[in-house]
Amino acid sequence: MAITNKTLAISATSLLVGLIVLGLKALAWWLTGSVALYSDALESIVNVVTALAALIAVRLAQRPADAALPYGYHKAEYFSAVMVGVMIIVAAILILREAFYGFMEPTMPDAPVQGLALSAVATIINAVWAQVLIRHGRKARSPAIEADGKHLMTDVISTIGVVVGLVLVYLTGIAQLDSVLAALVALNILWSGWRVTRASVGGLMDVAVPIDTQKTIREVIAGNADGAIEAHDIRTRQAGKMIFIDFHLVVPGTMSVDAAHEICDRIEAKLRETVEDVQITIHVEPEEKAKHSGIVVL
Repeated sequence: MAITNKTLAISATSLLVGLIVLGLKALAWWLTGSVALYSDALESIVNVVTALAALIAVRLAQRPADAALPYGYHKAEYFSAVMVGVMIIVAAILILREAFYGFMEPTMPDAPVQGLALSAVATIINAVWAQVLIRHGRKARSPAIEADGKHLMTDVISTIGVVVGLVLVYLTGIAQLDSVLAALVALNILWSGWRVTRASVGGLMDVAVPIDTQKTIREVIAGNADGAIEAHDIRTRQAGKMIFIDFHLVVPGTMSVDAAHEICDRIEAKLRETVEDVQITIHVEPEEKAKHSGIVVL
């Protein structure tokens, strides 16, 4: 519950941070008229929208399972992360459009010192907050929060490139560099959008848990299935922070229901102790159903 409340608080704070950074970047663009700073401000609009989507998704994912969704609402976070990726791609297309027109009709940006100073402050805020989001997203196994943090880090890198590039624009007097910088920002965030979307689609497709976690699960089953014959057809999937495990446990045909149930309870207890936020389904079978594969206990 503590992590849940903290996740919601971080999601809400992320929206506030996004609005502050957007205001700083929009002011920098308004002062300078720079196409590159316009692209940077546009990306911050995406940050605000995606922070709002992440907040809604995190709140929804905490809802308990019900008759309509008996496996819970955990996948809501993946939809949010996909939305983040789509919004990033849309922003990149808009930036490329402005970069093209800016390159065809170049103008030198105004108020260089003020614009660059505002961008620098916004970048520092984003860099600090991105690290908070990524660390907490991994700890709480929240795809929406981690995706938001990774996107902010991409924004930080983009803004640093924009600031350095604009210094070159002012030093060289080559106005077209402003539009070139905007195009590079667009390509960078396109790559970011693709990575976020690809990872989230994997979650929607019921991707298995990481190999290390699978190995741990198999070791726990093998070490706590005394009295059974084998465990086979072990399957895992991840939905948000929840991990789902199901497998078939083969026991001697003469074993009582109580004894088989005791083995299942022992395995489940150890799995819950070892793997956080897990739901387990065990199908008990008699010995003639043995496949002599998977985890052989006897």
